Amino acid sequence: MATYAIGDIQGCYHELRLLLNKIQFNPNSDQLWLAGDLVSRGPNSLEVLQFLYDHQDVCTAVLGNHDLHLLACYHLGKKTNPKDKLKKLLKSAECHQLLSWLGTQPMAYYDKDLKFLMTHAGVPPGWNLDQTLASAYELEAVLRKPEKRKKYFKKMYGNEPIAWNEQLKKHDRLRFTTNALTRMRFCDLEGNLDLVRKGAPSKRYKHFKPWYKFQKKLLKETSLIFGHWAALNGKVTKKNLYALDTGCVWGNKLTALRLEDKKYYSVEALRKWSRCD
Repeated sequence: MATYAIGDIQGCYHELRLLLNKIQFNPNSDQLWLAGDLVSRGPNSLEVLQFLYDHQDVCTAVLGNHDLHLLACYHLGKKTNPKDKLKKLLKSAECHQLLSWLGTQPMAYYDKDLKFLMTHAGVPPGWNLDQTLASAYELEAVLRKPEKRKKYFKKMYGNEPIAWNEQLKKHDRLRFTTNALTRMRFCDLEGNLDLVRKGAPSKRYKHFKPWYKFQKKLLKETSLIFGHWAALNGKVTKKNLYALDTGCVWGNKLTALRLEDKKYYSVEALRKWSRCD
């Protein structure tokens, strides 16, 4: 029995199946964790969701920014960008079933036995495990109630507020949680997020550094898995931190981490499926 965490799939279904074959995944005994961005940009988002739905008893996914954008477009009746390659999924007979399941996935997932936490983008400075899970649960509760979900999606987009404080109004609080858990890359010492820059962490942006440079509280309590930042190429030099987005959709690799012994497995992308923004 083993637990495997996999980085951003983004519709790369065939690479997912190759990786599962490589790790000899057994749905009768193993568990899969998915670090978000299951869909978008790759060619087979429908097939990815179908596979995960069919194996939902052994799969746990956290929502990424691309997953939330898909759900927002679906529930608000908005058109998706053609480059996201979501038309086949949205026109499929299984669409409602698959997106209903997707919308029940958590924003953060923690296993107290393995002592691993997983979010899509990371955890902002100043948040410990309890704060992270409480903020995630608040957002999850909204996503699972039809009467609240649509209102949330209408207010989800935007880069403000850039910092957390306990006095934030509800929708500002939910937007910050969304951005911190699914979009964050750079921040400053005070925890102000810079949601514009997307470059490699080696670039110098004044006072802004990768968020994990300032994250101390949480990493003393538990290990953290995240995806989202393909420019890291899975490399971070910080204890208890595991980056799993290795840019499969951009023509690089799809990567898995076996949690019990921290061993990595990867497969090469079959081709470059999308251009970097």
